[in-house]
Amino acid sequence: MFKRPRTDFWRVGIVPSPIEKLDAAALAALKSRITWLPDAGPWRYLADPFGLVRGQVLHVFVEAFDYRTKHGVIERHELDLDGFKWRGKSLALSRPFHLSYPYLLEHGGELFMIPESNQAKEVALYRPGADLDSWTKECVLIADQPIADASVVFHQDRWWMFYALVGPKQRDQKELHAAWAPSLTGPWQPVRGNPIHVDHGGARPAGKPFVDGEGFLTLPVQDGVGGYGSAVRLLRFTQLDEGRIEIERRPTRLTGDLVSDTYREGLHTLSACGGLTLIDAKRIDRSREKQLIDLRRRVRRLMG
Repeated sequence: MFKRPRTDFWRVGIVPSPIEKLDAAALAALKSRITWLPDAGPWRYLADPFGLVRGQVLHVFVEAFDYRTKHGVIERHELDLDGFKWRGKSLALSRPFHLSYPYLLEHGGELFMIPESNQAKEVALYRPGADLDSWTKECVLIADQPIADASVVFHQDRWWMFYALVGPKQRDQKELHAAWAPSLTGPWQPVRGNPIHVDHGGARPAGKPFVDGEGFLTLPVQDGVGGYGSAVRLLRFTQLDEGRIEIERRPTRLTGDLVSDTYREGLHTLSACGGLTLIDAKRIDRSREKQLIDLRRRVRRLMG
């Protein structure tokens, strides 16, 4: 008897609270007030949300993944800030390789995106064109590295990048790496002593770094002990410079059951957007239809 497949489906939600005020109790108390993006459709999901406010509109950029092609693109979803009414979606960025984790960055009055593109073995900086659905590659920040979930922040007079490296033995789920640069465009230098943190219970970046209520830079990270994307934890940098990094893992552990009764089996993004926090929660499907979808995809590939 063949074992039933295990398929993850993610859904993106908007929590009406700033990220620095969230712990497990606060998130559970807000459960009924979370606004969810529409369902992505059969064998698709939305994940890795990052947000941007323009006027009275919230723009949520997400990874849109389809199991029938095993390919991810970046979608943009619009919501009114008044009541979070969904206004529609559009394709923001697509490449021949898989894209995810559309990290948004505003600096000096300019907007940038750093999507994950580890299949291309690069961390690339994109700039928007005339609208938010036209993005052009500005430059490559780091080349020839299978980097996942690069999270970039300006802190204490320099730029920092926190990331995972895709490799054997699930190293991307248990190692946190860092690099620094004098400017956003580089040159980027890996810090001495990488990986700076090794912990399957919280290492891979899971959203934007932020300054907590005590003034420490804090990074959301994935806790993979219960499976990929099972929870989010917080890492606090008590010291951060290119010669010495000290990290404290905070006790907060945020799980899917705190935010949803149906998508309760995981949480792997916690992304600040002003007075809001964007999340994604997971449900697990065990339908055998997934095996047929995989077979059809392999046949299409063999047939060219």
